[in-house]
Amino acid sequence: MKIIRTLALFLSLFVTSFAFAQYDIEDQEETVLLENNKTILKINIKEPFLQVAVKNCKDFKAASYPDGISVYKDTLRKYMYNYLNSEFYVLNGDFTFTLTIDQTGKVIDVEGSPKVNNSQVFFEDMKYVVRRINKNWIPASCNGQSVTSEVKIKMNFSSIATDL
Repeated sequence: MKIIRTLALFLSLFVTSFAFAQYDIEDQEETVLLENNKTILKINIKEPFLQVAVKNCKDFKAASYPDGISVYKDTLRKYMYNYLNSEFYVLNGDFTFTLTIDQTGKVIDVEGSPKVNNSQVFFEDMKYVVRRINKNWIPASCNGQSVTSEVKIKMNFSSIATDL
């Protein structure tokens, strides 16, 4: 009886390890695992970034990043790795950050959602991270005039606290 249970346990562990070993290679490219002393981060920033159009505008042109959205995404991920104080919170799930970009292309506000336990510290860290990116955006325009606009960035964020 003991041998059967041991064999069943071994077989289930063997099958489970293969099941978890299978993942899409594209997910690996879009995800970065970041480690520091006590926290492992998994960050997946999604594209495309969404923009809120200006009401009553016939010729709206969305704000854009001079080097392209993929460069901004890579820079944002790198800065998150460098500047997040993730040892103060453990968060998992989908988050949306709304960047308000003024008429000069400067990010003037960053708002995160949804608000959950411990998310406020994360949102404050993200404000700092976004402001560290020194390059301005090309502002949105309405009928040829620069206007303030909002860019929404969606990401999946997972953090796991560990004891070393």
